[in-house]
Amino acid sequence: MARATVIGSGPNGLAAAVALARAGYAVEVLEAAETVGGGVRTGQGPLPGFVFDVCSAVHPSVLTSPFFRAFGIRDRIDWITPEISYAHPLEGGRAAIAWRDIDRTADDLGADARAWYALVRPLTRHLEGVVDFTGHALLRVPDEPITALRYGIRMLEQGSPFARLTLRTEAGAALIAGVVAHANAPMPSLSGAAAGLLLAAHGHAPTGWSYPRGGAQRIADALASDLEAHGGSIRTGEHVRDLRALDWGDPSRGDLLILDTSPRLALTHPDIPSGYARALRAYRYGAGAAKVDFAVEGPIPWANPDVARSPTVHLGGTRDEIWASENAVARGRVSDRPYVLAVQPSVLDETRAPAGRSALWAYIHVPQGSDLDATELITRQVERFAPGFRDRVLASRSVPASAREALNPAEIGGDVFGGEFTMLQALRRPVISPTPWRTPMRGVYLASASTPPGPGVSGTPGWLAARTALRDARLPHELPDLF
Repeated sequence: MARATVIGSGPNGLAAAVALARAGYAVEVLEAAETVGGGVRTGQGPLPGFVFDVCSAVHPSVLTSPFFRAFGIRDRIDWITPEISYAHPLEGGRAAIAWRDIDRTADDLGADARAWYALVRPLTRHLEGVVDFTGHALLRVPDEPITALRYGIRMLEQGSPFARLTLRTEAGAALIAGVVAHANAPMPSLSGAAAGLLLAAHGHAPTGWSYPRGGAQRIADALASDLEAHGGSIRTGEHVRDLRALDWGDPSRGDLLILDTSPRLALTHPDIPSGYARALRAYRYGAGAAKVDFAVEGPIPWANPDVARSPTVHLGGTRDEIWASENAVARGRVSDRPYVLAVQPSVLDETRAPAGRSALWAYIHVPQGSDLDATELITRQVERFAPGFRDRVLASRSVPASAREALNPAEIGGDVFGGEFTMLQALRRPVISPTPWRTPMRGVYLASASTPPGPGVSGTPGWLAARTALRDARLPHELPDLF
């Protein structure tokens, strides 16, 4: 039986492992940490009874991902689908709310109602086509060309100063700016608009911005259980730093090596061609994330009651403030009023905090490798829209960008996206190729967020890497439905 060794047990590595195990490979996964999951791990917070996700917490792309749909993830774990996908508090107790019901969202936006419909509704109605277009390497013909064209036009609009001409109210402009800022890119930018539009379209889909009850770890555990049920195995505490020291099999007999890691690990392969090595060295990593977990007494005292109902909250004020914050990071600085991506999972998930208490997970973007402790900056931004928050904090835990690589070696300098997210690097991820998952080294494939379609918990990079490997071996490469 041919062997497949997968390095890294993030959702992409596990997706590749599951596909290969079902195709008949003897699969072994090697994970540097003591638990599986990579960016979808969950652990205890700064106080007993508080449960926090290590990296990703809310997962709009999981339930629409072709891989996870084929895998049946909806029926394997308990999903929470909020009525509010994301909230954006403003001064004076006001807030812009992205209800899953797009009509309710548009009604709340008043003068921007028609603009919101025009921007988001066509993409939500054709979300499968948007997911197809954004979910592969760019060098291909999309399944729905008209949807891809519509998405591209809106990307050009929102990724340029013309964005100011579409949503003109303070609430509408802030609502789209908050979701675009997820991309950790200068604003406005095409890459940021591309990511933001995909997320906004998910916000009004039936699956919304769903997340697993009990934490992101449930996703990794479901994949790991399926892998083991198909004969695969996982070894934790195995940090592979040099491929030359790894006995991964014989590629001449069909053995495979799948890297759910930074592409830098491929540079240690003894047979790497010099041109490919140069391309990998040219691949750039982006700004980092400085994260803080807060254990809070009672509910978070948001001035707007609807914000208290939303698991995902974007803090940053107006569009101009958010643009200034993200552009400061691009210039190597951190704003005094940074954009904060916050998640309060305990508003709908009783497993995340003791009764009568709240869990708040939050991060800001910072220059790559920064050792900044973001606790005070984040506390001030939350306090700005939730007066009295500071006095309710029982304990907090800071994870600066400089410490993230120790938690997950793929997060170079604290970059949780697997590489700088620009349009150039969407095309060159990490090299320009219609099949960027395949390397020039026989039997070696890349499967991390550093390959298309890039960041997000979709499992797609791993699945596409496995499918490429199976196609190269002339084996069936469709994931069978287990139901």
